[in-house]
Amino acid sequence: MASGINERIWLEWLVKVRVIIITVLLAIELAIVTLTTTSVDRRLFVFVMLAWYAASALHLVLFTYRKGDWHMQSKFQVLSDLAFATAVIYITGGIDTSFNFLYPLIIIVASTLLSETWAYLTAGMSFILLGGTLELSFFDLIHSYSTTRPDLKSLQAVIFINLFAYASVAYLANKLAGRMRLADVALKDKSFELENLQALHESIVHSISSGLITTDLEGNIKLVNPAAQFLLGRAGGETSGLNVHELFSDALPEPNSGRTEVRTRTPSGAEKLFGVGCSSLIGSEGDNIGCIYTFTDLTELRHLERELRVRDRLAAVGRLASGIAHEIRNPLSSIAGSVKMLSGIAALSEDQRELLGIVTRESERLNSIISDFLTYSRDRKFHSMRVDLCVLLADTLTLLENRQSGIRIDRSFSVNTAFTEGDGDKLKQVFWNLCSNAIRAMPGGGVLAVSLDQVEGNWRIRFRDSGEGISPQLIEKIFEPFQSGFEGGTGLGLAIVYRIIQAHEARITVRSEPGMGTEFTLLFRQPMPEQPELFPHASLPEAAQSNSVARSDESR
Repeated sequence: MASGINERIWLEWLVKVRVIIITVLLAIELAIVTLTTTSVDRRLFVFVMLAWYAASALHLVLFTYRKGDWHMQSKFQVLSDLAFATAVIYITGGIDTSFNFLYPLIIIVASTLLSETWAYLTAGMSFILLGGTLELSFFDLIHSYSTTRPDLKSLQAVIFINLFAYASVAYLANKLAGRMRLADVALKDKSFELENLQALHESIVHSISSGLITTDLEGNIKLVNPAAQFLLGRAGGETSGLNVHELFSDALPEPNSGRTEVRTRTPSGAEKLFGVGCSSLIGSEGDNIGCIYTFTDLTELRHLERELRVRDRLAAVGRLASGIAHEIRNPLSSIAGSVKMLSGIAALSEDQRELLGIVTRESERLNSIISDFLTYSRDRKFHSMRVDLCVLLADTLTLLENRQSGIRIDRSFSVNTAFTEGDGDKLKQVFWNLCSNAIRAMPGGGVLAVSLDQVEGNWRIRFRDSGEGISPQLIEKIFEPFQSGFEGGTGLGLAIVYRIIQAHEARITVRSEPGMGTEFTLLFRQPMPEQPELFPHASLPEAAQSNSVARSDESR
């Protein structure tokens, strides 16, 4: 017996086919009645056919609006079809009818929709209904529409031949229905396995952490997994209808050609670097139907690699500085002392005094470089304590406002206190150096925006100027020694800043575009909540401020 969705499908098919069969029967019989001489009551035949149409409409209504008990509706349809088939056979001549095939059709339907017992029961009812109709007509118990009058033995032979035919149809239909049900069960099992396999594949595609994009041969995007949406910063609907090449700034690799590094810019403006690989998408028939692109985010990895290279270079320069700084300073002190004594000779000419002035200034400049060398190369001995970044920034900006003109300083602090662990003097040196560089980048005046907020468990401080900006070539090595962007600078200021930030286990990044200004971002870790809050250390003493500011007025 069919069940569930299959029984519903068969019922839907039966409702549609019944209407077609009734229409064909009506047309055929009307043609026969019109073109030949018969004893068929034309009006009664049409009435029976219209009643069958009405019953079909009722079945259609029950099928559409009644939910659940398809088995009972199947029985009702088989019984009603037997009644109408008997009426059609009787009206169209009984033994002379051409519509004996209706009973086998109903038996086949019963074996398909219902059980094996119902198939044989339908065959038996067909035999009884046909035999009863023929015998009642033969003995004139009901009106006969047949044109022939067979003898009793011939009538009985016809009836029993139909009995054998109906039983045979029931047997064969049951066998066929049984095979169909077995095939249906096997198909369901295979479909279930296929659905599980498809669900597993979808789960794998949606669960992998690498980005995955599938395209057709023209590069039109067909599928984007959640990891790819996250890495690209795009929702699923934003990639539909796009070509894969529109998502990346650089050329993508050819299929099966190895992985390459490709840049992209997210809708939020962030630039990322991906390692992208491409392979051919093979269809079920073995032909190439598209491409599969897999990629991972290398932005942070390449950033860490650059930081590691910078640290190695800084360490090498530090060792070099510590080795030669003291050796240079001793003869430099002798040169400076000798030049000072020579400058006291009254007999010197103006040209000679000018030359001595040049020697004096260059000696002082060289001494400043050596001092920075020593500052950069000496051991980082910090007095770490609980400090308030808001107070340190406020002190630095106040000092800067009293010394600068033509520069507007915008402060934006989202919190009143921002405690962290660090050396207040060194952090003030960092803040002063970054502010000083920003001011030097705006020789014609401008705006220096300083903000402090918290993000992901860190204090974030940003210094943004409206100056000239920095070229991409210089940004790559901006924290290396002797990378000066200003005339007269030693190029050690930001290298010292970098070492101080690294010693505080903080992070510093820079973003800039030529002509659009520069932004330095510092990230400091927030202390644990259970730690006691100590009063932030006092401002720099005047002497310390003078030395710090003098050493920090260096270029990027």
